[in-house]
Amino acid sequence: MDARRTLRVAGFYALAAVIVVYSAFPFYWAIVSSLKTGNALLGTDLWPRDPTFANYAALFRDQPFLRNIVNSFAVAGLATLLSAAVAVTAAFALSRLRFRGRKLVLLGVLGVSMFPQIAVLAGLFEIVRFLRLYDTIMALVLSNLLLMLPLTVWIVTAFMRDIAVELEEAAIVDGAGPLRIVFTIFAPLLAPSIAAAGLLAFITSWNEFLFALTFTLSPDQRTVPVAIALISGATAYELPWGRIMAASVVVTLPMVALTLVFQRWIVSGLTAGSVKG
Repeated sequence: MDARRTLRVAGFYALAAVIVVYSAFPFYWAIVSSLKTGNALLGTDLWPRDPTFANYAALFRDQPFLRNIVNSFAVAGLATLLSAAVAVTAAFALSRLRFRGRKLVLLGVLGVSMFPQIAVLAGLFEIVRFLRLYDTIMALVLSNLLLMLPLTVWIVTAFMRDIAVELEEAAIVDGAGPLRIVFTIFAPLLAPSIAAAGLLAFITSWNEFLFALTFTLSPDQRTVPVAIALISGATAYELPWGRIMAASVVVTLPMVALTLVFQRWIVSGLTAGSVKG
């Protein structure tokens, strides 16, 4: 019996190690490649013989990459805050208020997320042009909300359904209005789901490429995915892979840090509503 248990434990840890290596190796290889230059990029060494930070220096010297990072933080941050605020109020209406067509609204919110980006690109372009937001940060914030809201609304709604109705009734007896109930009573209790949905929305906006490529033109207004895609070499057939890998490492590290910080809330937020009783 002990031998079987030892074998199962060993198999579990071996499988976990394989999954970790499989998941983390691409990022590790990006780090290794970012420290190489010239013909060393063609090698298969697990660590560069002569590591250098020349690719990182060239990345920030030859293009406004720091400005692109600031743009990405601004777009993702503003879009996430707006998405969270709308999701909390929408979740209150969809989980607490009784009205005809509530399930239809929920299905409509889910249906919006099923459309590919290219299908709504033309309509969004007309809206952006009408509002005179082309080549601005707000154009990307507005377009990214279309990607974020369905997921955030569904996650927060599922979590709000588990909150005791007695809390809301007690607040009503004390004279609290709907907005006060939502933002002073429900919002603190919804912190895990808001953190989970907010982080997923932030990552979605941070990595969004099609809208950012379409609605921006000047280099100072681009976000990091577009900036990385437009990194070019000396000729049309030569790509500076070292700089591309350096840029990938730089833009991935903030997402890793955010995930580690909000790890506990992400798990509790994503499992909201999965257990009844």
